[in-house]
Amino acid sequence: MAVELPAIRIRQALRGDLPALVSIFAADAVGGHGDTTDPVAFADYVRAFAAIEASPDQVLYVAERGGEVVGTFQTMVTTTLTGRGSSAMIIEAVQTRADMRGQGIGAGMIEFAIAEAKGRGIKRVALTSNAIRKDAHRFYERLGFKPSHLGFKMALK
Repeated sequence: MAVELPAIRIRQALRGDLPALVSIFAADAVGGHGDTTDPVAFADYVRAFAAIEASPDQVLYVAERGGEVVGTFQTMVTTTLTGRGSSAMIIEAVQTRADMRGQGIGAGMIEFAIAEAKGRGIKRVALTSNAIRKDAHRFYERLGFKPSHLGFKMALK
C-alpha cells in the first residue's frame, strides 16, 4: 500500500523557528557540536541567527510539512580567485528531524539548494559530511555528489 506524503515547503528561517531548529540539532548524537535545548544556551543560537540573517552571503532555511519544521539547511556563497574568480555555494548543517527521515525531505532540501545556485549562475555546489555518516554519504552520492576532497578541521581554544 502506497502512502502519499504531503509536500514540503522550504522557506527562509525566521527567529521564531529557533526552538524547533535547536531541537533538531540537539537530537543529533553524531554531530558532536554540543547543541543543547538548555535554555541557558538559547542566547548563543539567537546571536548566531542574527549573524546569519545579517549576512548577504548566507541563508538559513527550514523545511516545513503540515506547518511543522521538519528539516533545515544553510547555504553560503563564497568567491575565490581560483577558477578564474568562480563562486561556489556551500551547503551546511543539513538536518532532517529524526522521525521524518526517509521521506524525501533531505532530497527536497538539497534539490532546492541546487536550484538556488543554478538560479544565481553558480556553477559548483559543495558540502561536507561527518566521516562516520556512511548513510549520508550514500544519500549525497545518489543525488549526484562526488567525493573529491579530504577535509580537515582544528578546534581552537
